[in-house]
Amino acid sequence: MSAAMLPMLAVMLPVLAMVLAMPLGARGAERLTMALLPVGLALSVIIAVIVQLGGAPMVSHFGHWAPPLGIAFRADGLSAAMLVTAALVIGAVAIFARADFGTASGASERREAFAFWPLLLALWAAINLILVANDLFTLYVGLELLTFAAMPLVCLDGSRATLEAALRYLMFALLGSVLYLLGVALIYGAAGTLDIVLLAQRVTGQPAVVLAIAVMTVGLLAKTALLPLHLWLPPAHAGAPAAASAVLSALVVKGSFILLLRLWFGVMAHVPMPGAAQILAALGATAILLGSVAALREKRLKLLVAYSTVAQIGYLFLMFPLLASVPGASDVAAKAWTGGVVQAVSHAFAKAAMFLAAGIMAARFGHDRIADIGGAGRVMPVTLLTFGLAGLSLMGVPPSGGFAAKWLLLSAAIGAGQWWWALVVLGGGLLTGGYVYRVLAAGLRAGEKSALEPATVTWSRDGIALGLAVISVMLGFLPLASFGLVQVGRLDIAP
Repeated sequence: MSAAMLPMLAVMLPVLAMVLAMPLGARGAERLTMALLPVGLALSVIIAVIVQLGGAPMVSHFGHWAPPLGIAFRADGLSAAMLVTAALVIGAVAIFARADFGTASGASERREAFAFWPLLLALWAAINLILVANDLFTLYVGLELLTFAAMPLVCLDGSRATLEAALRYLMFALLGSVLYLLGVALIYGAAGTLDIVLLAQRVTGQPAVVLAIAVMTVGLLAKTALLPLHLWLPPAHAGAPAAASAVLSALVVKGSFILLLRLWFGVMAHVPMPGAAQILAALGATAILLGSVAALREKRLKLLVAYSTVAQIGYLFLMFPLLASVPGASDVAAKAWTGGVVQAVSHAFAKAAMFLAAGIMAARFGHDRIADIGGAGRVMPVTLLTFGLAGLSLMGVPPSGGFAAKWLLLSAAIGAGQWWWALVVLGGGLLTGGYVYRVLAAGLRAGEKSALEPATVTWSRDGIALGLAVISVMLGFLPLASFGLVQVGRLDIAP
């Protein structure tokens, strides 16, 4: 098998595992998932190493037919970085989830456990497909698989509140899908192909293509939950089980964002739209500020973390005007692109850790009311430490991964002469510090629950959450040269 087939294999393995998991039952599906985790991680690391060392994307053609007749799978630097991120987060969440959805030997199988493991595999396959697919319709398939794998995870407990949240999520997701598919039809009619590399060479700003990109952008913003299309996210993420919330916030919203990058800086690589990019960044800035204020006012811990996701998503859109206003090969563009990707990666680890920590605290106290978690620092210090470390990365405190991302975005904003986005980055960091401090202050305060005996640290849960938080911080220690991976294969710097 050629090494170029590895991106396709990264999609096929979890798909095959999902299909095999269904007849195996909850216990067999759990074992199959756990067996696949190291294989998937090794595969993603190998892809990243090959892309980094080769300095070029890995491309394979499905059925050996090249586009426009066939379908291409393409793993560039962005894909490679996110494949490793997805494998690590999925693996950590799977190990964490065994306490809630595992089936002990001799125990009867539960409906929730039977559903969770195939859905997790389907979500992994969908994320990988979105990362390596190079065809707009294949990306649509991945987007739909992602939605229909993520939506049931929201309502696994079957309660009325989570069912309502899942239905609201489904309505926004279906709206996004319809708009995206309409754009795909317009682009195919105008350009005669859906392959992103070919489109980057053919598109010259035709009105039909610009209209299609506008329609698809609105649809994808609904799936990414960028304010004001964020109404589905807080109840969906806060009501889901901790393991599901972690993967929803860390990965699911990133799928549609990656697709936006493919559209704006792939399909429209040589058709800059600085005015429209400013609008996207303005929405992102509004999300940063209003989402952080909502988190500051929230009384429930999981809802606070969910509104934090709304705010942190906003940072991802600050890269759009910076990239659209300067040449793709410039130093400013490189900083903006790297900053946005590092923000996506560091946020994935930090937010997964934060949701897992919030779930552990909610299970320990029997609720997630922030005012009533006094004594958490004494009875569960590792959990509170995890929350604090993840919060440091989200704030952008050096030397965390969040700091590296925000520093790159800030530097790019100043270099591009758009200093106002630098103010948004700084203001958002201060607001993030405010709601993280609220939780830490409440947890370190002695309260009615302080009579609880200190919990025994279970490293399959506390350790996994802490490990994710540590990764989000340690990203800031990586040498700058290692971030060059995400520059490989950028279509907006191609001739």
